[in-house]
Amino acid sequence: MIVRSFRLSDYIAVTQLFEDVLSEACFEETMEALSRQLSWDSELVLVAVENEEIIGVMIGTIDNNKGYYYRIAVAREHRGKGVAKALIQALRQRFLQRRVSKILITVDAHNEVVLPFYRSLGYRPNDFDHAAHRLKIVSGTAS
Repeated sequence: MIVRSFRLSDYIAVTQLFEDVLSEACFEETMEALSRQLSWDSELVLVAVENEEIIGVMIGTIDNNKGYYYRIAVAREHRGKGVAKALIQALRQRFLQRRVSKILITVDAHNEVVLPFYRSLGYRPNDFDHAAHRLKIVSGTAS
């Protein structure tokens, strides 16, 4: 498995993965945020690829000099194999290269189920941001 930046040719596979694993409401919101993030800084959208198949995707963003893990999705058949951890580590490295002041996990009604996973990686309560609606990729305000 490799983790790399999103490419335009990944769009259909990423859309399908999000559609497969996210609720309808979460999918709609995520696709809007993905579109904004790709237009502002596509280097913070990562995909995990195995045998030329996209098996995971993660959207990150930088807002007010803070790095945010916005959304992560892993194909059901590839869960528990380190895909999410690899995506998080790769995005963390990008945030550190950009010298963000803090790295936070975006918390909303759609991703509370993954919070125990982040905790298992050592993230603490002060690493969780419950104000996702204020992120520019969600609200649609200019970057």
